[in-house]
Amino acid sequence: MKSNKNLLDAIPFAIAIALSAGFLLCGYEFIRSSSSSIYLEVYGKEKLPYAMLGGSIFTIIFLYGYGWLITFIGARRTLLVTSLFSFLVIAGCYLAVQSGVKISAWILYSFREAYIVVIIEQYWSLINSVLKENQAKKFNGPITGVGSLGAIAGGFAVGYLASKIHTEGLILLASASLLPSALFSEIAYRLGGEPAPSIEEKGKKSLAVKLFRDSSYLRRIALLIFLTQIVSTVLDIRFSGLVQDAFPIKDERTAFFGTFYARLNLTAGVLQFIVAPILLSFVRFRYIHPAIPIIHLISATILLIKPSLFTGGLAYLVFKAFDYSIFRAGKEIFYMPLSFDSRYRAKEVIDAFGYRASKGISAGLTSLATVISNFFGYILLYAVYPITAMVSAVLWLVTVTTVVRQHDKMINQSEQLK
Repeated sequence: MKSNKNLLDAIPFAIAIALSAGFLLCGYEFIRSSSSSIYLEVYGKEKLPYAMLGGSIFTIIFLYGYGWLITFIGARRTLLVTSLFSFLVIAGCYLAVQSGVKISAWILYSFREAYIVVIIEQYWSLINSVLKENQAKKFNGPITGVGSLGAIAGGFAVGYLASKIHTEGLILLASASLLPSALFSEIAYRLGGEPAPSIEEKGKKSLAVKLFRDSSYLRRIALLIFLTQIVSTVLDIRFSGLVQDAFPIKDERTAFFGTFYARLNLTAGVLQFIVAPILLSFVRFRYIHPAIPIIHLISATILLIKPSLFTGGLAYLVFKAFDYSIFRAGKEIFYMPLSFDSRYRAKEVIDAFGYRASKGISAGLTSLATVISNFFGYILLYAVYPITAMVSAVLWLVTVTTVVRQHDKMINQSEQLK
């Protein structure tokens, strides 16, 4: 009875933060499809790794400001400020793109890589601080599911609107979506309460990078994220190249991206609302997490053997659908036994900077590998991407097995102390 009451108490908070995520991810579909299409139009697929490297640079700058803000104005106001700042930057990019400023295509693509992870990880820091582990196992899937509903709506809207308001008009819609997302995140904070650092943690201006020296657990989570994003990056680059080859006209390409991402998010939504809550409630972590890289290993192998727009899209869709649902819901539980600094500072280093830095680094390395492969012919050139994904998936499997073991050990020790 007490367990049911705890679940009911968390519902208003879960609804508010889920709606915030829904608006945020709806807007992200507008900027993701439009910025990809505009960048490919201006710079071409060959220079896509430079945009991903730019995403790492913007994320570093964003996180540096985040570290100072959370110290001086607290977690709630930091989320509000970063949301409104992103609204202004994206609106400014819209004006620059409309004016024909070439570099704005790079800024728009790079900034989209930064703002989404910094804001969404703040949502998860709040969720991990407010919900108990038994609540998280029930609500994490549906929260990500509502976020996916917003993304699905955004994706289908892109497919419908791209030819009507053109690609550039979608940027303005992306900017506007940050206003309701900021409103609902503010409501979520008022319902759940603002987490506070301990006395020892107060006044720190850094992102608590020193925590990584003392915690092999955090280091392994960081390595895990690095490996997952190598898989993501190489599949993304390969897929984007295949899309440009198939759709050379900008608005048609934007419409395809929008419809593709809508289908991706629809798949993720099914996993989030139905599969994730069941798996997390009834299947042990030690079985769930290792299964994910095995699935990606299979899809990357298919892409290597039979490269096409379909197999490239399938491999990327499978990765993102799992990343948005089962992997995300399960990964967040890794942070729950940890301190405020680990949840709000170290987590941002791992899940914001780690995501984008690893994406930039892997984009740079695969770009170098591509240059080298040019000397050995067309087949090896495009085999670099799925082979990199396959190797990374194997290393991911080894790493996540260790992280799960450490998490279970921490939980057991915590229960023994009670």
